[in-house]
Amino acid sequence: MREFSFFMPTKLVFGQDVVKKAGAGLALGKKALIVTGRSSARLSGALDDVLEALSGEYVLFDRVENNPTGENCQEGAELARRENCDYIIAIGGGSPLDAAKVMAVLAVNEKSPLELYAQGWEKKPLPIVAIPTTAGTGSEVTPYAVLTIHEEETKKGLGGPDLFPAVAYLDPRYTASLPLQVTIDTAVDALSHLVEGYLSNRASSASDLAALQGIAVWGGVIPALRSGDISLQVREDLLLASMLGGITIAQTGTTFVHALGYPLTYFHDYPHGRANGIFMASYLEFTHAHAPERVEMVLELLDLPSLNAFRELMNELFADYVGKLHVPEERIRAYAEKAAQTKNVSYSRGTPSVEELTEILKENIL
Repeated sequence: MREFSFFMPTKLVFGQDVVKKAGAGLALGKKALIVTGRSSARLSGALDDVLEALSGEYVLFDRVENNPTGENCQEGAELARRENCDYIIAIGGGSPLDAAKVMAVLAVNEKSPLELYAQGWEKKPLPIVAIPTTAGTGSEVTPYAVLTIHEEETKKGLGGPDLFPAVAYLDPRYTASLPLQVTIDTAVDALSHLVEGYLSNRASSASDLAALQGIAVWGGVIPALRSGDISLQVREDLLLASMLGGITIAQTGTTFVHALGYPLTYFHDYPHGRANGIFMASYLEFTHAHAPERVEMVLELLDLPSLNAFRELMNELFADYVGKLHVPEERIRAYAEKAAQTKNVSYSRGTPSVEELTEILKENIL
C-alpha cells in the first residue's frame, strides 16, 4: 500500500522575459535585499531586469562567496536588518540562492548560523524571490540551503519547509553567459538530483513523476553537451531539468553521491556538480544490485545502452579532470567515515558501509 506526502509551495514562473513581465508584481514587500554573487547576476542580465521591473526600494548585497559560510550569510542578514528589508530577491546559482535562504532566517531570528543546525528557528523567515542563473542546483524549488562549515571541514545542508522560496522566476536566457565547462558542471548537478531522487529509498509515485520527466529531458541534451553546441533551446531544457531535479529532491533528499562529493568540494575545490559526476557511474553500479529495474529505467531514458556507456559519458564530459585527483589512502578512509554518518547514505538503497564507500572513493580518486 502506497503512503507518501508531497509539499512544494513555491510558485513557478518559467519562460523568457518572465521577470520583465512580472513588473511590479515582482515585489513581495516594501524594501528588498537583493542577494547576488560578485558577477553572475550582472553578466546574465538578470540584475538589470530586476532593477527595471522593481518598483519599491532595495539594497544590494553582492558579496556571496562561491561556497558561502555562515559568517557570509550573517553579513547579509545584518544588512537586511539595518535597512529594514522585508523580503529578499536572490539572483544567481546555488550559492546565492542558498545563502539568501539562510539570510532570510537570520534576519528575523537572533541566532548564530551554527545554532540553526542544532536548534532550528522560531520566527518565519523573510519571503524570497528566487531567480536562478545556472541550471544545476534547483535551489529555487527546494527547502534546503547548503553551507560550508569550516568547524566540521565539510559542506552541510540546512532544511525546513519555510526555506522554500515564495516564488521562482526561471528564464533560460540568464544561463546563456555561462562558460561551457560551468554549463556541464551544473548540468551534471541537475542529473545527479534527478537520478539520486529516483533511486532514493524515499522516492514515491509523486516524486517519480518529476524525476522521470527530468531524466528524459536531460537525456535529450546529451549530444549538445558532448559537442559543446549549447543553443538557447538546450539551455531551456537544462533549466527545466534542473527545476524538476529540485522538485524531486525536495521530496526525497539526496543519496551517497552527495556525501562523497562534499569532500572533493571542500578540500579540493571541485565544483559541486563535477564532484558528483566523478562518483555517479559507481553509484549506479552499486545501486543496480539493489534496484536493477530503476537503474535500467535511468539508462533507457538517457538512451544509453549500458552502465559502461554511462561511465564513458561522465569520463567524456570531465575528460580534463578524470584521473587527475590523487588523494592519500588514509584521507580516503576519513572521507568515507564522514560520509557514512550523513543522512544521504541512509537514503541510499543498499545503505553502503564505510568499507564500500571507501572502495568507491578509491576507484575514482586514488
